[in-house]
Amino acid sequence: MDKQIQISGLSVLLLRVALSGIFVVAGVSHLLNPYGVTQRIQNAPYSGFASMFGNPHVLGILSGYVLLIFGISLLLGVFTRWSAIILFLTLIPITVTIQMGNGILHGPLWKNVALFGGLLLFILNNPKSYSLYNK
Repeated sequence: MDKQIQISGLSVLLLRVALSGIFVVAGVSHLLNPYGVTQRIQNAPYSGFASMFGNPHVLGILSGYVLLIFGISLLLGVFTRWSAIILFLTLIPITVTIQMGNGILHGPLWKNVALFGGLLLFILNNPKSYSLYNK
């Protein structure tokens, strides 16, 4: 099937703004309160998973920069697909470490699943509507 599906550029922009907002806010939070992030990682049921990647304090700060930089990049539509890929890959260990241990009925786990879905839309389709720069 080669049927072309049309989506409103405005709806793509609104989704990009709404989706990127959580990454920007989380990035700022990680950078303003790195010790709180460290505590949250250390108290998480699957904290050992995060420890495989390095020191929890350093991971919190690094993830803060990644979430902030690529959240803003996604917001502006600069290298949209790459921004979404990097955010997707960053969200995987965060979800496993922090959210998975709280059970399948835990709301923030499903929030992250929804974030994965939104990021997948931009990864698979790379819509260029209202983007500053996107090859």
